[in-house]
Amino acid sequence: MASPDELQNQSEPVSGQEGLTTPNVSFVTKAFASGLFSGFSPAASGTVGSAVALALYSIPGFEIPYVLLPLCVLVFFLGVKASDAMEKVYGHDPAEVTIDEVLGMWISLLFLPKTLVVAGLAFFIFRILDIIKPFPARSLDNTKGGSGIMLDDVVSGAYTNLVLQLLVATRIL
Repeated sequence: MASPDELQNQSEPVSGQEGLTTPNVSFVTKAFASGLFSGFSPAASGTVGSAVALALYSIPGFEIPYVLLPLCVLVFFLGVKASDAMEKVYGHDPAEVTIDEVLGMWISLLFLPKTLVVAGLAFFIFRILDIIKPFPARSLDNTKGGSGIMLDDVVSGAYTNLVLQLLVATRIL
């Protein structure tokens, strides 16, 4: 993981215009905030970022709550900082930032059995909810800064998790 210092937004002079600066984001921040560069996918970067989250989740032992839950907390706080830096360069809630989708997918899968059916449904439900943004996700999405970028996906991930927990509890899954 990147240290907080590496996630700092840096500035460099704009060529030909002394005194003006444009924000610059470090390589580590770009890699982290874009979900291992999935945010630079030419199409459907959020879906690609969610797929990256599933790929990481497939690592044996990743689903264990004492591994996944602290990782979610860490990714949230670092994601807010990295997303904020990226927003300064790419604009409000840029497609290049997919660490929010990574976190949302992981929240979708917390405390659930690790099966292909659960993972597939989590992916499908999370993507739908991330697109339609049920309350309060839409209002959070309109908030500027890294917290707004991250929190709408936290809400969509939590809703997805609740739906899947109900399906598991009722033995539908």
